[in-house]
Amino acid sequence: MITVHHLENSRSQRILWLLEELGQPYEIKRYARDRKTMLAPPELRAVHPLGKSPVITDDELVVAESGAIVEYLADRYGDGRLLAAPGTPERRRQSYWLHYAEGSAMPPLLLKLVFQRIEKAPAPFFARPIVRDVATKAQRGFVDPQVTTHLDYMEGELGQAAWFGGETFSVADIQLSFPLEAAAARGGLTAARWPRLAAFLERIHAMPAYRRALERGGDYRLG
Repeated sequence: MITVHHLENSRSQRILWLLEELGQPYEIKRYARDRKTMLAPPELRAVHPLGKSPVITDDELVVAESGAIVEYLADRYGDGRLLAAPGTPERRRQSYWLHYAEGSAMPPLLLKLVFQRIEKAPAPFFARPIVRDVATKAQRGFVDPQVTTHLDYMEGELGQAAWFGGETFSVADIQLSFPLEAAAARGGLTAARWPRLAAFLERIHAMPAYRRALERGGDYRLG
């Protein structure tokens, strides 16, 4: 039996979605974030040394990292669904997006979150204007332009096919859901500027398997 070690408001939500798409039975073990640090609890280290989510166990096997989990589940349980055959152009494209989502798209969005929290964090009154000024300048000068570059790129790619992996829905779309939802929450993604990306989010949010994953996973809010 597959167990998803599910951290609230995290990347593990898309693993639940994938399993719902595959119709594969699974169990959920839930973990709550520390309310002060918003980090994962130390109990996750008992599953994997890094103490991060997502991580799954499939009987005795432990698999960590979103892209590795997605590829493993689709390969083992997909029966040719959601992941193209090895060596095909479609598989290469899907593999690219699996790596791009975390390797390229997420770092500037994570920086955006960090600097937004720095702006709001308590600080001595004499240091507060300096801290906030540094955080604001970092976002405007580096982080925001990087986020925009990636959103422009993904918007253009969606103009070439119905889905990121080609003309059919695939694991690429599931993997990219998290950075795009993060961009909508804190990166300025709007329908006026990036209509294809906004439409993509509307499409996936209406999918039955996505909604079932939300029902099982619980509250899911990125900020």
